[in-house]
Amino acid sequence: MRTIDWNDGSNSIVMIDQTLLPMEYRVIECRTLASLCEAIRSLRVRGAPALGAAGAFGIALAATLSSADNMDELTRDLKVAAKTIKATRPTAVNLAWAVNRTIDAISDAYDPDGIRDIVLAEAKNIADEDILKNKKLGKYGAMLLEDGDTVMTHCNAGRMACVDWGTALGVIRSAVEAGKQIRVMACETRPLNQGGRITTWELMQDNIDVTLICDSMSGHVMRRGMVDKVIVGADRITGDAVFNKIGTYTLSVLAKEHEIPFYVAAPISTFDPDNWEENVTIEQRDANELRFFRDVQIAPAEVKVYNPAFDATPMENVTAVITEKGVFYPPFLLDEIIV
Repeated sequence: MRTIDWNDGSNSIVMIDQTLLPMEYRVIECRTLASLCEAIRSLRVRGAPALGAAGAFGIALAATLSSADNMDELTRDLKVAAKTIKATRPTAVNLAWAVNRTIDAISDAYDPDGIRDIVLAEAKNIADEDILKNKKLGKYGAMLLEDGDTVMTHCNAGRMACVDWGTALGVIRSAVEAGKQIRVMACETRPLNQGGRITTWELMQDNIDVTLICDSMSGHVMRRGMVDKVIVGADRITGDAVFNKIGTYTLSVLAKEHEIPFYVAAPISTFDPDNWEENVTIEQRDANELRFFRDVQIAPAEVKVYNPAFDATPMENVTAVITEKGVFYPPFLLDEIIV
């Protein structure tokens, strides 16, 4: 099934609970806005494109749940819902992009039922488009990979981070689909181990050769010539930086030092051309994500913790950006890319 979808029968959002992988595969249902926001905050659903779909479906859910019987009241309810959803994770731009797009679509409505129909149709369009964009992105990116390449990736930018197919892993899937033999080296991605838990699980499901390493091994394997390319996803791309899971910047520095191409794979919806690094709020996560691993304490309970979810990689460290519109090389003029 898709990572996240709409259930027409129950008028609810269904998603794979990613916090349980790889030990358990479970589909959960969000019937309230509060349950959706909890799912976003707790990373039951995560990854920029998947968050976009979650945000859009959240507006559809809010419209379904609202008892408003006139357009003004329903519009007001949806704008309150939009603000609540966007506040759950401030760094990933796709979440706000999809929420805003869904809200903007109601300008064509003539009555409350029309609003409800329009926001649901728009949310479904966003989800469908995500898959098509990732397939296009994957084909462009696959041309950058040679038969026999070993590709390092970080966090999870596969189908679990999207509605389906994936961005960074979508490139790898497309290359494999084209008949190339590709090996993957997946960084575990502390502190929540999305690389170890989710990326490896995805690739093994597809019978793609994957080796798991801990984050601190990345420089070692690059220096030993065990990596040909690095491909990562993105949660936001501004004019001067790529925001992605914490640890991405480190990989970009190491790749540059060892003259290994460093690619970023992301749909155009992840671009934020009106902002710069200094204007972006980086989400700070719960300190217990470092003090505990699941329910096991691994650090002193009172130790001070710094736990940013993302870091910023300067554009000068990026070899190319892979999008559904093609591969772009420096200088990265975002206004020209998103046209």
